[in-house]
Amino acid sequence: MEVEEQVRRVVEQVKELHDSATSFVSSSSQEELSLQKRASVVESSVRRLNSTLLEEDLQRARCMLADGDTSSFLPFKPQGRFVRMFLGPVNVRATRKDIQLKVKEEYNSYRDRTALLFLVFPAILLTLRSYVWEGCLPAFPVQLYEAWLLFLYAGLAMRENILRANGSDIRSWWLYHHYCAMAMALVSLTWEIKGQPNCVQKQKGVRLFLQWAMMQGVAMLLQNRYQRQRLYTRIALGKAKRMDVVWGETAGVDGQLWLLCPILFTLQGFEAYVGLQLLRTALTGVVAEWQVLICGILLVVMAIGNFINTVETLMVKSRFKAKMKRSKSKAELD
Repeated sequence: MEVEEQVRRVVEQVKELHDSATSFVSSSSQEELSLQKRASVVESSVRRLNSTLLEEDLQRARCMLADGDTSSFLPFKPQGRFVRMFLGPVNVRATRKDIQLKVKEEYNSYRDRTALLFLVFPAILLTLRSYVWEGCLPAFPVQLYEAWLLFLYAGLAMRENILRANGSDIRSWWLYHHYCAMAMALVSLTWEIKGQPNCVQKQKGVRLFLQWAMMQGVAMLLQNRYQRQRLYTRIALGKAKRMDVVWGETAGVDGQLWLLCPILFTLQGFEAYVGLQLLRTALTGVVAEWQVLICGILLVVMAIGNFINTVETLMVKSRFKAKMKRSKSKAELD
């Protein structure tokens, strides 16, 4: 009898808890719908306003709207096909701001780790090639590196698609760049680089690519350090959102840009050079394999896209600075 009474009591508690939870969810859903409508109206009003004199105030209002708890009620961007391909029609937008920021911090940590590997991995391969492998790289270590690149860019693309769905400002080009890099890594896995009579000549493109990867690792480390410091300052001034990331070159101050821009343009030029060398070896019949041709085309496309994106970013930064100077001058005259 005591056991039956305990069971009856527990069942009643479960029913009461269920009714309370249902009532809470229902009332929360109604309040959430109301907040979503209000947030949408306010966001539309902020987007419509355009004032040169009050541009800084409007920017702070935009950041406050996107960075506060209100951001959870704003209309979210539809997730990309890349995420749907792996996860299906699942909503990856976090409803709590602390979870969104945790996703961003994990993304930054992932970039820091991969930047170091980007530098160390090819350096080890080139060192072993010179002192152990007698100038000819074995196939397996290179294919292992290409498999790691495929994993790296797939991870970056997945994380950046999720960040965009949660309000980040990542440019579309960086996603397309990672898709091209994934395709190149996948194609290069099937590229037989050993077994030819002239191994050194056949592997010239591989050697140049590894040298470019080392330069890319140095640039990524510099970007991660300088741009993140500047991003924290912009967030404190209300000129950037906490979910923004540091891929864009606008995150650097003038002194840092003088250091970063030559490195970036040198990298882009060297990337295009490696791609053209691969195209030349494929078209002249030195290494007549379709993998060489595809990798060369993808490297040239990525180099051109990176160059255009860098120039556009610098132009946007220049126009924004000029606009801010004009607004300050008009404010002083008034």
